[in-house]
Amino acid sequence: MPGNWPLSKRRKALVERGAIFNRVRSFFQEKGYLEVETPFRIPAPAPEAHIDAVASAGWFLQTSPELCMKRMLAAGYQRIFQICRCWRDGERGVRHLSEFTMLEWYRAGADYRHLMEETEALVQAAAALPRIGYRGLTIDLALPWERVTVAEAFRLYAGTSVSEALGAGSFDQIMVEQIEPRLGLTRPTFIYDYPPCCAALARLKKDDPTVAERFELYIGGLEIANAFSELTDPAEQRIRFEAAAAERASSGKAPYPVAEKFLAALGAMPDSAGIALGLDRLVMVLLDAESIDEVVAFTTEEL
Repeated sequence: MPGNWPLSKRRKALVERGAIFNRVRSFFQEKGYLEVETPFRIPAPAPEAHIDAVASAGWFLQTSPELCMKRMLAAGYQRIFQICRCWRDGERGVRHLSEFTMLEWYRAGADYRHLMEETEALVQAAAALPRIGYRGLTIDLALPWERVTVAEAFRLYAGTSVSEALGAGSFDQIMVEQIEPRLGLTRPTFIYDYPPCCAALARLKKDDPTVAERFELYIGGLEIANAFSELTDPAEQRIRFEAAAAERASSGKAPYPVAEKFLAALGAMPDSAGIALGLDRLVMVLLDAESIDEVVAFTTEEL
Protein backbone atom coordinates (compact mmCIF):
# COMPACT_ATOMS: atom_id res chain seq x y z
CA MET A 1 0.00 0.00 0.00
CA PRO A 2 1.28 3.52 -0.77
CA GLY A 3 0.84 4.61 2.86
CA ASN A 4 3.18 1.83 4.01
CA TRP A 5 5.92 2.55 1.47
CA PRO A 6 8.21 4.60 3.77
CA LEU A 7 7.98 1.92 6.46
CA SER A 8 8.71 -0.88 3.98
CA LYS A 9 11.61 1.05 2.50
CA ARG A 10 13.22 1.33 5.95
CA ARG A 11 13.19 -2.39 6.71
CA LYS A 12 16.93 -2.92 6.15
CA ALA A 13 17.84 0.14 8.21
CA LEU A 14 15.54 -0.90 11.06
CA VAL A 15 17.01 -4.40 11.15
CA GLU A 16 20.50 -2.92 11.32
CA ARG A 17 19.33 -0.43 13.96
CA GLY A 18 18.10 -3.33 16.09
CA ALA A 19 21.47 -5.07 15.76
CA ILE A 20 23.27 -1.87 16.82
CA PHE A 21 21.02 -1.55 19.87
CA ASN A 22 21.76 -5.18 20.79
CA ARG A 23 25.50 -4.53 20.60
CA VAL A 24 25.11 -1.41 22.74
CA ARG A 25 23.24 -3.34 25.43
CA SER A 26 25.78 -6.17 25.36
CA PHE A 27 28.61 -3.66 25.76
CA PHE A 28 27.18 -2.27 28.98
CA GLN A 29 26.13 -5.62 30.37
CA GLU A 30 29.65 -6.96 29.89
CA LYS A 31 31.01 -3.95 31.81
CA GLY A 32 28.71 -4.53 34.76
CA TYR A 33 26.26 -1.71 34.10
CA LEU A 34 22.67 -2.01 35.29
CA GLU A 35 20.01 -1.08 32.75
CA VAL A 36 17.46 1.17 34.45
CA GLU A 37 14.16 2.83 33.62
CA THR A 38 13.04 6.19 34.95
CA PRO A 39 9.75 8.07 34.35
CA PHE A 40 9.24 9.80 31.01
CA ARG A 41 6.87 12.35 32.53
CA ILE A 42 8.46 14.53 35.21
CA PRO A 43 7.44 17.59 37.26
CA ALA A 44 10.57 19.69 36.71
CA PRO A 45 13.12 19.43 33.88
CA ALA A 46 16.55 21.01 34.13
CA PRO A 47 16.24 24.57 32.78
CA GLU A 48 18.27 25.08 29.61
CA ALA A 49 18.13 28.26 27.57
CA HIS A 50 17.97 26.56 24.17
CA ILE A 51 16.01 23.38 24.96
CA ASP A 52 12.24 23.45 25.45
CA ALA A 53 10.35 20.64 27.16
CA VAL A 54 6.97 19.41 25.95
CA ALA A 55 4.20 20.06 28.49
CA SER A 56 2.12 17.05 29.54
CA ALA A 57 -0.92 17.50 31.83
CA GLY A 58 0.81 19.99 34.10
CA TRP A 59 4.15 18.17 34.06
CA PHE A 60 6.70 17.70 31.25
CA LEU A 61 7.98 14.96 28.98
CA GLN A 62 11.65 14.46 29.73
CA THR A 63 14.26 16.11 27.55
CA SER A 64 16.75 13.75 29.20
CA PRO A 65 16.64 11.17 32.02
CA GLU A 66 19.60 12.93 33.64
CA LEU A 67 18.02 14.21 36.85
CA CYS A 68 16.42 10.90 37.81
CA MET A 69 19.51 8.91 36.95
CA LYS A 70 21.67 11.17 39.11
CA ARG A 71 19.27 10.61 41.99
CA MET A 72 20.01 6.92 41.52
CA LEU A 73 23.75 7.63 41.73
CA ALA A 74 23.10 9.49 44.97
CA ALA A 75 21.25 6.42 46.26
CA GLY A 76 24.29 4.22 45.72
CA TYR A 77 23.94 2.84 42.19
CA GLN A 78 27.47 2.71 40.75
CA ARG A 79 27.09 2.03 37.02
CA ILE A 80 23.79 2.60 35.25
CA PHE A 81 22.61 3.05 31.68
CA GLN A 82 19.30 3.72 29.99
CA ILE A 83 17.95 3.68 26.44
CA CYS A 84 14.80 5.76 26.38
CA ARG A 85 12.56 8.16 24.52
CA CYS A 86 13.05 11.90 25.01
CA TRP A 87 11.17 14.92 23.70
CA ARG A 88 12.26 18.44 22.78
CA ASP A 89 9.74 20.94 21.52
CA GLY A 90 10.38 22.59 18.18
CA GLU A 91 13.32 20.41 17.14
CA ARG A 92 12.82 19.02 13.63
CA GLY A 93 15.10 18.69 10.64
CA VAL A 94 17.22 16.20 8.72
CA ARG A 95 19.28 15.68 11.91
CA HIS A 96 16.59 16.34 14.52
CA LEU A 97 13.44 14.66 15.76
CA SER A 98 11.14 16.14 18.40
CA GLU A 99 10.78 12.61 19.84
CA PHE A 100 14.01 10.65 19.76
CA THR A 101 15.99 7.85 21.39
CA MET A 102 18.66 8.72 23.93
CA LEU A 103 21.35 6.57 25.48
CA GLU A 104 22.62 7.86 28.81
CA TRP A 105 25.06 6.25 31.17
CA TYR A 106 26.58 7.27 34.49
CA ARG A 107 29.57 5.90 36.34
CA ALA A 108 30.55 6.63 39.92
CA GLY A 109 34.24 7.24 40.56
CA ALA A 110 34.89 8.32 36.97
CA ASP A 111 35.56 11.63 35.24
CA TYR A 112 35.08 12.89 31.71
CA ARG A 113 38.39 11.47 30.51
CA HIS A 114 37.34 7.98 31.60
CA LEU A 115 34.14 8.46 29.59
CA MET A 116 36.09 9.48 26.49
CA GLU A 117 37.80 6.08 26.60
CA GLU A 118 34.53 4.27 27.28
CA THR A 119 32.79 6.14 24.46
CA GLU A 120 35.52 5.12 22.02
CA ALA A 121 35.02 1.47 22.97
CA LEU A 122 31.23 1.74 22.80
CA VAL A 123 31.13 3.27 19.32
CA GLN A 124 33.62 0.70 18.05
CA ALA A 125 31.44 -2.07 19.48
CA ALA A 126 28.26 -0.55 18.03
CA ALA A 127 29.80 -0.14 14.57
CA ALA A 128 31.48 -3.58 14.49
CA LEU A 129 33.62 -2.17 11.66
CA PRO A 130 37.11 -0.62 11.60
CA ARG A 131 35.94 2.30 9.48
CA ILE A 132 32.68 3.73 8.16
CA GLY A 133 31.54 5.83 5.23
CA TYR A 134 29.40 8.89 5.91
CA ARG A 135 28.42 11.68 3.48
CA GLY A 136 31.29 10.79 1.16
CA LEU A 137 33.82 10.67 4.01
CA THR A 138 35.82 7.66 5.15
CA ILE A 139 35.99 7.81 8.93
CA ASP A 140 38.55 5.63 10.70
CA LEU A 141 37.31 4.29 14.04
CA ALA A 142 40.70 2.94 15.09
CA LEU A 143 42.38 4.62 18.04
CA PRO A 144 43.57 7.22 18.76
CA TRP A 145 40.63 9.50 18.14
CA GLU A 146 41.24 13.23 17.85
CA ARG A 147 41.00 15.29 21.04
CA VAL A 148 40.95 19.07 20.80
CA THR A 149 40.11 21.66 23.44
CA VAL A 150 37.54 24.34 22.75
CA ALA A 151 40.30 26.95 22.98
CA GLU A 152 42.43 25.08 20.42
CA ALA A 153 39.46 24.72 18.07
CA PHE A 154 38.70 28.44 18.18
CA ARG A 155 42.32 29.30 17.37
CA LEU A 156 42.64 26.64 14.67
CA TYR A 157 39.33 27.02 12.84
CA ALA A 158 38.18 30.56 13.64
CA GLY A 159 41.41 32.45 14.24
CA THR A 160 40.10 33.93 17.47
CA SER A 161 40.02 33.18 21.18
CA VAL A 162 37.16 31.90 23.30
CA SER A 163 37.21 35.08 25.39
CA GLU A 164 37.00 37.29 22.29
CA ALA A 165 34.09 35.24 20.94
CA LEU A 166 32.24 35.38 24.24
CA GLY A 167 32.84 39.11 24.51
CA ALA A 168 31.46 39.65 21.02
CA GLY A 169 28.47 37.39 21.64
CA SER A 170 29.53 35.16 18.75
CA PHE A 171 30.59 31.98 20.58
CA ASP A 172 27.59 29.87 19.53
CA GLN A 173 27.62 31.17 15.96
CA ILE A 174 31.32 30.37 15.53
CA MET A 175 30.82 26.91 16.99
CA VAL A 176 27.96 26.11 14.62
CA GLU A 177 29.28 27.73 11.45
CA GLN A 178 33.08 27.40 11.63
CA ILE A 179 34.02 24.67 14.09
CA GLU A 180 31.40 21.90 14.18
CA PRO A 181 31.46 21.24 10.39
CA ARG A 182 35.21 20.52 10.65
CA LEU A 183 35.10 18.04 13.51
CA GLY A 184 35.32 14.28 13.06
CA LEU A 185 35.88 14.26 9.31
CA THR A 186 38.62 11.58 9.18
CA ARG A 187 38.25 10.10 12.66
CA PRO A 188 35.85 10.87 15.52
CA THR A 189 36.72 13.99 17.49
CA PHE A 190 36.26 14.90 21.14
CA ILE A 191 36.07 18.65 21.74
CA TYR A 192 36.48 19.37 25.44
CA ASP A 193 37.12 21.89 28.23
CA TYR A 194 34.29 24.34 27.65
CA PRO A 195 34.14 27.83 29.20
CA PRO A 196 32.27 28.03 32.54
CA CYS A 197 29.25 29.71 30.91
CA CYS A 198 28.74 26.47 28.97
CA ALA A 199 29.24 24.18 31.96
CA ALA A 200 25.54 23.30 32.44
CA LEU A 201 25.71 20.44 34.97
CA ALA A 202 29.47 19.87 34.66
CA ARG A 203 32.01 20.69 37.35
CA LEU A 204 34.82 23.16 36.79
CA LYS A 205 38.39 21.88 36.76
CA LYS A 206 39.91 22.00 40.22
CA ASP A 207 43.31 23.09 38.90
CA ASP A 208 41.88 25.42 36.23
CA PRO A 209 38.43 26.85 37.02
CA THR A 210 38.44 28.76 33.72
CA VAL A 211 37.17 25.59 32.02
CA ALA A 212 34.47 23.00 32.70
CA GLU A 213 35.05 19.25 32.48
CA ARG A 214 32.71 18.75 29.56
CA PHE A 215 33.19 17.14 26.15
CA GLU A 216 31.18 16.58 23.01
CA LEU A 217 31.78 13.85 20.44
CA TYR A 218 31.55 14.63 16.72
CA ILE A 219 31.55 12.17 13.84
CA GLY A 220 31.38 13.51 10.30
CA GLY A 221 30.64 17.03 11.53
CA LEU A 222 27.63 15.79 13.51
CA GLU A 223 27.33 16.05 17.29
CA ILE A 224 26.73 12.57 18.70
CA ALA A 225 27.23 12.89 22.46
CA ASN A 226 27.64 15.35 25.33
CA ALA A 227 29.38 14.42 28.60
CA PHE A 228 30.33 15.88 31.97
CA SER A 229 32.37 15.23 35.03
CA GLU A 230 29.32 15.82 37.17
CA LEU A 231 28.82 18.80 39.44
CA THR A 232 27.95 17.58 42.95
CA ASP A 233 27.57 20.93 44.72
CA PRO A 234 23.82 21.62 45.16
CA ALA A 235 24.35 25.31 45.98
CA GLU A 236 26.34 25.90 42.80
CA GLN A 237 23.85 23.87 40.77
CA ARG A 238 20.98 25.99 42.11
CA ILE A 239 22.82 29.14 41.04
CA ARG A 240 23.27 27.71 37.54
CA PHE A 241 19.61 26.68 37.34
CA GLU A 242 18.59 30.20 38.36
CA ALA A 243 20.86 31.70 35.69
CA ALA A 244 19.42 29.40 33.02
CA ALA A 245 15.88 30.21 34.16
CA ALA A 246 16.63 33.93 33.94
CA GLU A 247 17.99 33.50 30.42
CA ARG A 248 14.84 31.60 29.44
CA ALA A 249 12.68 34.35 30.93
CA SER A 250 14.59 37.03 29.02
CA SER A 251 13.65 35.19 25.82
CA GLY A 252 9.99 35.10 26.82
CA LYS A 253 9.97 31.38 27.58
CA ALA A 254 7.74 29.87 30.24
CA PRO A 255 9.41 29.00 33.56
CA TYR A 256 9.81 25.48 34.91
CA PRO A 257 9.33 24.47 38.55
CA VAL A 258 12.62 24.03 40.42
CA ALA A 259 13.82 20.41 40.59
CA GLU A 260 14.05 20.47 44.38
CA LYS A 261 14.24 16.69 44.89
CA PHE A 262 17.17 16.51 42.50
CA LEU A 263 18.96 19.36 44.27
CA ALA A 264 18.32 17.73 47.64
CA ALA A 265 19.90 14.48 46.42
CA LEU A 266 22.84 16.08 44.65
CA GLY A 267 24.92 16.55 47.79
CA ALA A 268 24.92 12.78 48.35
CA MET A 269 26.05 11.98 44.81
CA PRO A 270 29.63 10.67 44.57
CA ASP A 271 32.15 12.04 42.10
CA SER A 272 30.81 10.71 38.82
CA ALA A 273 30.75 11.18 35.08
CA GLY A 274 27.77 10.95 32.77
CA ILE A 275 27.02 11.16 29.09
CA ALA A 276 24.04 11.55 26.77
CA LEU A 277 24.37 10.01 23.31
CA GLY A 278 21.80 10.39 20.54
CA LEU A 279 21.24 6.84 19.32
CA ASP A 280 19.23 7.87 16.26
CA ARG A 281 22.12 10.07 15.18
CA LEU A 282 24.69 7.36 15.83
CA VAL A 283 22.67 4.91 13.73
CA MET A 284 22.31 7.58 11.04
CA VAL A 285 26.10 7.94 10.84
CA LEU A 286 26.86 4.22 11.01
CA LEU A 287 24.36 3.50 8.21
CA ASP A 288 25.37 6.53 6.11
CA ALA A 289 21.81 7.86 6.06
CA GLU A 290 21.10 11.24 4.51
CA SER A 291 18.28 12.00 6.96
CA ILE A 292 17.45 10.87 10.48
CA ASP A 293 14.01 9.93 9.11
CA GLU A 294 15.62 6.96 7.34
CA VAL A 295 16.60 5.20 10.59
CA VAL A 296 13.35 5.39 12.58
CA ALA A 297 10.12 3.47 11.99
CA PHE A 298 7.83 6.50 12.10
CA THR A 299 8.27 10.24 12.04
CA THR A 300 5.72 12.55 13.64
CA GLU A 301 4.43 13.56 10.21
CA GLU A 302 3.63 9.93 9.36
CA LEU A 303 1.40 9.29 12.36
